[in-house]
Amino acid sequence: MIEAVVFDVGNVLVRWDRRLPFVNHFTDAAEFDHFMDEVIPLSWHAEHDAGRPAADLVAERSALFPHYAQLIHDWFARFNESIPGPVPGSPELVEELHARGVPLYAITNFGADTWAGFRPTFPLAERFRDIVVSGVEQLAKPDPAIYALAEARFGHAPEAMLFIDDSLPNVESARACGWHAHHFSDAMGLKAELRERGLI
Repeated sequence: MIEAVVFDVGNVLVRWDRRLPFVNHFTDAAEFDHFMDEVIPLSWHAEHDAGRPAADLVAERSALFPHYAQLIHDWFARFNESIPGPVPGSPELVEELHARGVPLYAITNFGADTWAGFRPTFPLAERFRDIVVSGVEQLAKPDPAIYALAEARFGHAPEAMLFIDDSLPNVESARACGWHAHHFSDAMGLKAELRERGLI
């Protein structure tokens, strides 16, 4: 019996495309790829998700790539531009679950300071009883420790929660911790599983 549903945020509830803040800056596609893959790679962004302050990351990377210093700074200053809107159909599922009284929670890999800037633009967050933010906790998915923290915070046994994430490693880690988990690809697929489980 599922007692609570736990959502990821990026690419489950809201779209996230880290290239968007820079699409109008580069005229050379190869340079654009170099900037995204080598100057501000996803692994660097993941350090922020895991708790490193943006200021430290910007200073470190700007020293390595001084030519791109302003754009490196812009990655954090313009972060909300990388979130262009909701994932189609997902907010409606949250609202339906909420209307049925299903306890809702979230676990998101998100930097503490970028979360502080994004949270006021995300009214759907009000539907969640608690949100575990990796950068605040200095723990990031798929580390099993973040699921243990969430279990303690949310007050439900892992086998009583359904976790939803677009990242397969995060889903597999949650399952290894005893959670039920749905590998998200679109709202239609999630809706089918929620119906199958009698949640909507």
